[in-house]
Amino acid sequence: MNVLTDKDLKIKGKPLAGKKVSVIGYGSQGHAQALNLKDSGVDVTIGLIEGDPGRETAAKAGFKVASIEEASAGADLIMLLVPDEFHRTVYGTAIAPNAKDGCTLAVSHGFSIHYGQVSPSAGMDVIMIAPKGPGHLVRQEFAQGRGVPSLVAVHQDVTGSARQTALEYAAAIGAGRVGILETTFREETETDLFGEQAVLCGGATRLVLAGFETLVEAGYSPEMAYFECLHELKLIVDLMYQGGIATMRYSISNTAEYGDLTRGDRVIDALVKEEMEEILAEVQSGEFAREWILENQAGRPVFNALRRQASEHPIEEVGRRLRGLMPWLKEQAAVKEEE
Repeated sequence: MNVLTDKDLKIKGKPLAGKKVSVIGYGSQGHAQALNLKDSGVDVTIGLIEGDPGRETAAKAGFKVASIEEASAGADLIMLLVPDEFHRTVYGTAIAPNAKDGCTLAVSHGFSIHYGQVSPSAGMDVIMIAPKGPGHLVRQEFAQGRGVPSLVAVHQDVTGSARQTALEYAAAIGAGRVGILETTFREETETDLFGEQAVLCGGATRLVLAGFETLVEAGYSPEMAYFECLHELKLIVDLMYQGGIATMRYSISNTAEYGDLTRGDRVIDALVKEEMEEILAEVQSGEFAREWILENQAGRPVFNALRRQASEHPIEEVGRRLRGLMPWLKEQAAVKEEE
């Protein structure tokens, strides 16, 4: 995979010089990318619907705020940063009728383009700039003179300069300070969905819950189960984040490492790997995308029921009590939890 930095790009002047950029959405990524762009000297407008609370927040941050239609009409580059499930409607009703020929449509996740929920106009470039970190980290690292690595990809190149535009956008949000990696819409979308479902979210949460339930059902206190199976997970993940699995194993006790090496394969065995392959196949075929799209069209009955059921699991009640004993968690929280 090709990795580029600001030195490789050799941008003359400021990135995206002379281009008007409209960021549609002012959530986690929207606010972070918009602020970084503005600090890099880019002309940024925020596009939001009437009544969106983000309008006031964006205005206080010094941005021009407009309707999505107005923001799209005046833009050379439109960065669509509303949730995936709203891309089709927002693009079809507000962006497509107003965007000018030769403009660039950008996204930070390839879902809606890759799975055909958005069919961009033949007269526009279509690119992706996907920071590999949440919005608060993208902003925090930029403000400290660093950056978060970012993926870039080109789906449609009408002007012949789509790749350069993607690279300059990535540089303007700080990614060029550390590394810009070139990929494709297909690779980013499918690996992202698989990672979320099999490891980062679906896999990790089920592993935590299974461990918690096993201890509690065996007669151990829920508090001990919470500390051992959820609370201390951060220590292990931080060590792997810092230096990989080898650094984590170097840092833990020999007893813990021996247990890891001799028992881990019994938990995550060949059957789990086979199930992961099935999940990947569903992502690659579009089966998961179709399921999620239909779920949204139906008003999310399954999603809402599962979310409610998960929120009522005993680990959540135990966790709320124990986190109340650790006020520093709220002070350090990237996401402010309402309990």
